[in-house]
Amino acid sequence: MSTLSDLPLELLQFYVTAPYPCSYLDARQARSQVVTPTHLITPAVYSELARLGFRRSGHYVYRPWCDRCRACIPVRIRLAEFTPNRSQKRAWQKHGNLQAYSVPRRFSDEQFRLYQRYQKARHTHGGMDHDSEEQFSQFLLASPVDSLLVEFRDEQQELVMVSVIDRLTDGWSSVYTFYDPHLPGASLGTYNVLWQIEQCRQQQLPYLYLGYWIADSRKMAYKANFQPLESFVQGRWQTITDSDDPTHT
Repeated sequence: MSTLSDLPLELLQFYVTAPYPCSYLDARQARSQVVTPTHLITPAVYSELARLGFRRSGHYVYRPWCDRCRACIPVRIRLAEFTPNRSQKRAWQKHGNLQAYSVPRRFSDEQFRLYQRYQKARHTHGGMDHDSEEQFSQFLLASPVDSLLVEFRDEQQELVMVSVIDRLTDGWSSVYTFYDPHLPGASLGTYNVLWQIEQCRQQQLPYLYLGYWIADSRKMAYKANFQPLESFVQGRWQTITDSDDPTHT
């Protein structure tokens, strides 16, 4: 198992941020442990960090480091054993007409307009619903590692969904996905995870990393539907089920 001692600690530095309002749990203060310098975080180093519960946002590689809270649990899907449930199969069939295109990571007005619609509909007053073009670019387009920007278009070539994905040595890390929030009964988020699972399987990769799972966050509930799911708790990856709270494992 990889540990922080396996990484170039004489070069990497780890610092803890000042407290800031938690994005997921009301009335909570959060802190993050951030890795620097960015230019030393190669794809291989980042893959090791991801296996230790770190995640990326723009150029920042971090993991939660809150004073009195351990609610954010890193999770990943064990792909060799994954079987979609009934609702996931419906989502896969419903959106099977979408075409996926890997595009350059540069600013697009079309993507930004879709991002704005998504944020205003799904995350009103969350802070990101007023992101500028620069904030959008720093959050989703800037990356020090091996990242993909994927557009999903319908049969009329209308843009309906965008995903940012990091490629790791043992799988993919799903960074962020946004989509048309006004499509009725869309289930696009579920379809997107299934699409990433299929891509990883075609490349014979064992894991899809889904970021953090929070038991008390409704926004995170969908992640527990992808089984078998593993959580990184107390320094090791362990299997959880959709009825488990991994903080108590």
